[in-house]
Amino acid sequence: MDFNDLMLLWQIVQILIGYNLVFPILIFLIYLIIPKSRETIKSNEIADYAIIITAYEQTNSIIPVVASLLLLNYKNYLIYIVADNCDISNLNFEDDRVILLSPEKSLSSNTRSHFYAIDRFKRNHNRITIIDSDNLAEPDYLDELNVYFNNGYSAVQGLRSAKNLDTVIACLDSARDIYYHFYSGKILFETGSSATLDGSGMAFTIALYKDCLEHQDITGAGFDKILQKEIVLRGYRIAFAGNAIIYDEKTSSSDQLVKQRARWINTWFRYFKYGFTLSIKGIIKLNWNQFLFGLVLLRPPLFIFLLLSVLCAGINLFINPAYFFLWVVGFLIFILGFFLALIMSNADNRIYASLRGIPKFMFLQVLSLMKMKSANKISVATKHYHDKRIEELK
Repeated sequence: MDFNDLMLLWQIVQILIGYNLVFPILIFLIYLIIPKSRETIKSNEIADYAIIITAYEQTNSIIPVVASLLLLNYKNYLIYIVADNCDISNLNFEDDRVILLSPEKSLSSNTRSHFYAIDRFKRNHNRITIIDSDNLAEPDYLDELNVYFNNGYSAVQGLRSAKNLDTVIACLDSARDIYYHFYSGKILFETGSSATLDGSGMAFTIALYKDCLEHQDITGAGFDKILQKEIVLRGYRIAFAGNAIIYDEKTSSSDQLVKQRARWINTWFRYFKYGFTLSIKGIIKLNWNQFLFGLVLLRPPLFIFLLLSVLCAGINLFINPAYFFLWVVGFLIFILGFFLALIMSNADNRIYASLRGIPKFMFLQVLSLMKMKSANKISVATKHYHDKRIEELK
């Protein structure tokens, strides 16, 4: 390989890294250009929902989440709590809409818990929604999901909003979520592709969920990555319901952030290959949903492509200053896109104030990268101290 070949390879590497900086703005421009379709109600079905809450080892946040779900405006649902490896002596629910399940043996898997509940349904539900044990739901959560189901969608992702903004880390965690919800949720869906799944606050027809996962035994983090791949591979679009709001506990401490992100990074490395599968299939079948969604799955975690971009810019400062300025433009476009997401999502002022802590936040995620190999052995059960919001929902 001669010098020219090396330089060509170097340029290709830079393009593969640098496109991540501008990709969100590119799909936002597509969103602005394409005509907006108006949803028309195709069905007014009074669906029967199964709300599944999964808990592992901890139950201290179960009572608030159940209380918020019992305040839902929609009435046709049952709540199934799968308390895996939990002490349930403190859980007593008088409402007959709440079914408490305690597996005889530890399941240690989200999907095993889901199917444990499905196998014990009290009636033939036709829709399922997954809620984490630290979530709280807005009263119109199911009604907002129905808007998309009634328009023909079989998979819907709601909006996970921050339950707590008590520390700089929690605010930065929320800022990251807002960025992804905006571009990988709202904008991606509005451009004709699918919203990415977030692990909770998502809903499916029972038939689709079982078809995608019933014959797979998934352990460790990332069941939502497999599920979204299976859904899009089957030709479905995942709708984004920005008004179907659940409140999610943000990570407040450095130690917990490192453990949580280690699992997330491990998950991306395990499953980013699905992006190739979907993009290639999308090209072959001329399927825009699959092609664009596949590109999104190939994007590395935010801090990884930012650090790689800084590295590329630094190298070019010495070998090709003209390219260095291109990288500067790329960073400016990324910053514009990041603030655009915060502004259009009406981010809390505390989130803007927390941005000064980004260097530390990035450093903690580098530490997470170092713990990636042992990520699935790390317990990341979140301690919950922010359940007062339930009073605001009453």
